[in-house]
Amino acid sequence: MIRIITLGKMEEVNLREERDNVTYNKKWRENQETQLKSTPESMKRDNFKLTAGLESLGIFLNDYQLSQFENYYDILIEQNKVMNLTAITNYEEVITKHFLDSLSLVKVFEDFSDCKIARVDSEFTDYKEKVNAELERISNDTIQFNSLCFCGMKMLDLGTGAGFPGIPLKIAFPEIEVLLVDSLNKRVNFLKDVISALKLDKITAIHARAEELGRKEEYREKFDLCVSRAVAKLHLLSEYCIPFVRCGGSFISYKSGKTTEEINEGKYAVEKLGGKYKETVVFSLPGTDIERGLVVINKVRKTPSLYPRNAGKITKNPLLLET
Repeated sequence: MIRIITLGKMEEVNLREERDNVTYNKKWRENQETQLKSTPESMKRDNFKLTAGLESLGIFLNDYQLSQFENYYDILIEQNKVMNLTAITNYEEVITKHFLDSLSLVKVFEDFSDCKIARVDSEFTDYKEKVNAELERISNDTIQFNSLCFCGMKMLDLGTGAGFPGIPLKIAFPEIEVLLVDSLNKRVNFLKDVISALKLDKITAIHARAEELGRKEEYREKFDLCVSRAVAKLHLLSEYCIPFVRCGGSFISYKSGKTTEEINEGKYAVEKLGGKYKETVVFSLPGTDIERGLVVINKVRKTPSLYPRNAGKITKNPLLLET
């Protein structure tokens, strides 16, 4: 079965403009790569683990993007000395447990060559066929293909912490428009420093509480995708995340280990909030036996105006089916 995220309506984009954008982005990356020439050989790391892991996910990055991951790691470790950002500090562990784990979102798309583009709404059918035909004529360059696959997507990363999964996804797929949200201001300041240092665009970090932000018109039901690696039960996380997703979009929760019981427990909340559980994509992180799961929830109707409630009510009176 081909697994495809259904996204909301989007204005049709001229295919020629799309290819022009791809060409522009490629030239931009080539210009940025010239900065690498000034990097001493002694400072360059062996990125075999990163590139091998990326390849296993079907992702191929250029040297500049790889250098962005290295710089991200350096900033993360340096700032971790003065603030609590991560308990994982070994470079190879950060690659596996943060970078590759974040990028595992692509597992939701069973096969890029099959799904072609992450849209299946009926009004988009004719345009999707044109895009698929155009993709057949474009060279089999993974960066170009991913650019088209994710082009125009607006994603919110809730409870982003040190920037996972939002920043790795932004590095790998520059065309995604990303909003990073965290409730701790000093972490948001760190994220802003990372965004500036890595020269990322179309990405913003803001300090806010999810239950307050989700009631604001400029954020409510404005995103194609909401992702979160936050450690919280699905019924709680859903009340924070689903209100941000537009009808036709998806909320994807990163989980570890077995999730069947948690999913069954959370289905009542998901449906109450306008969502519908679709599937859990289970896999192991590249090169490990660490089991992970991506819980996919589609937004099928608007979230009632009552939600999200304040944090106290969400915790004390969770949306659970009474037995």
